[in-house]
Amino acid sequence: MIEGTLIWILILPGMILGGLAQSWVKSNVMKFSRVPLRRGLTGAQVARAILDARGLHDVGVAPAKGVLSDHYDPHAKVLRLSEAVFGVRSVAAAGIAAHEAGHAIQDAEDYLPLEARSAIVPIVKAGSTAAPLVFFAGLAVGSQPLMWIGALLFGASSIFALITLPVEFDASRRALLHLERMGILTDAEEMDGARQVLRAAAWTYVAAAVAAVGSWAMYLLLSRRR
Repeated sequence: MIEGTLIWILILPGMILGGLAQSWVKSNVMKFSRVPLRRGLTGAQVARAILDARGLHDVGVAPAKGVLSDHYDPHAKVLRLSEAVFGVRSVAAAGIAAHEAGHAIQDAEDYLPLEARSAIVPIVKAGSTAAPLVFFAGLAVGSQPLMWIGALLFGASSIFALITLPVEFDASRRALLHLERMGILTDAEEMDGARQVLRAAAWTYVAAAVAAVGSWAMYLLLSRRR
C-alpha cells in the first residue's frame, strides 16, 4: 500500500504539470497568434534578421509540418519553423522564431549545456530502447541486477531532461534580448506577449524534467523493492 502510494507521488506531479503546461502554452500561442506584429515581419523574417545580425548567414530557415514543431537542427544548420510561425506575422510567431534563432546562436558559441545535451543524444536513444527491455526482462526472470541496469538506463532520459532546462531558458533569454535590441518588438505590450509565450513554453520543459526524474525514481524504487 505504502509502495503504491509512493509510486503515485513520484509520477503524478509530472503528469499534472505536463497537462497544465501544454494547456498553458497552447492558450498563449493561440492568444498572441491573433496579435499582429506592428513591424509586419513573418516568423521566418524575424529568424533571418536575428541570424544575419549575428553573422550566421550559413544557417537556413525552412518550413516544417506539424503544430509547435519548431526546432533548430544543429546537424543541418537549419531552423525549422511550423506553419503557424514560418509565414505568420504575429507576436507569438516572432517570439518562437527568435527562440529557435537563440539555439543557433548557442550552437555557434559552443554553449556548454547545448554541447552536453547533443553529446548524450545517442546514449538517450539507446537507453530509451534498451531500458524497458532490460528492466522487464529482469522482472520476468526475477533478476534484480538486470532490473537495476534497466533502471539506471532510464536515468539517461532524466539527465537529458535536466540539461535541457538551461538550454531552453537561455534561448528564450537571448530571444527577448534580440527582439528588443533590434526593434523587432516595438513596445512593452508586444514584449510582454512574447515573454508570456516563451514562459509558458519553458514550463513544458520543466514538466518534462519532473516527469522524467519521477519515472526514474519509480524504477529505482521498484528495483530496490524487488
